[in-house]
Amino acid sequence: MSSTTRVAIDRHFPRSSGILFGLGLGGFFDGIVFHQLLQWHHMFSAWYPIDSIDNLAFNTFWDGVFHSATYLFLLAGLFIFWRSARRPHFRWSTKELIGTVLTGFGLFNLVEGLVNHQLLGIHHVNETADRSAWLYWDIGFLAWGAVMLAVGWTMIRRRV
Repeated sequence: MSSTTRVAIDRHFPRSSGILFGLGLGGFFDGIVFHQLLQWHHMFSAWYPIDSIDNLAFNTFWDGVFHSATYLFLLAGLFIFWRSARRPHFRWSTKELIGTVLTGFGLFNLVEGLVNHQLLGIHHVNETADRSAWLYWDIGFLAWGAVMLAVGWTMIRRRV
């Protein structure tokens, strides 16, 4: 095979896999910690408050749909990572893995916070707090996401 017919092999860390891991982990954190352990909110709890068995069943079902979607993010990230890791001379990078996971987690918080909390208003971060404080919890969630995104992006972009 001549040098002009060789196919270039990408040996770089698969950033898309780390971002998908972060999106999935962000969703799992939200669902496990906020929905299940703290029970601060459920998927549609601002629209269907948990004040009846029917509303709890409705919200629990949609929490499960949400968890299924975050599981698919993790599976997609694992598939991309596995496929990339099988390449010869794959470039392993702890810094890029952590940076891309933080980027994905931060993206999850920002998109979920802006769309579900602010735009659609289907739930808010802490619905057990006084209603007048909901916006502050939502802003804190967005700030947490922005910090993770900024730190992750900085880790990815640095050429050290």
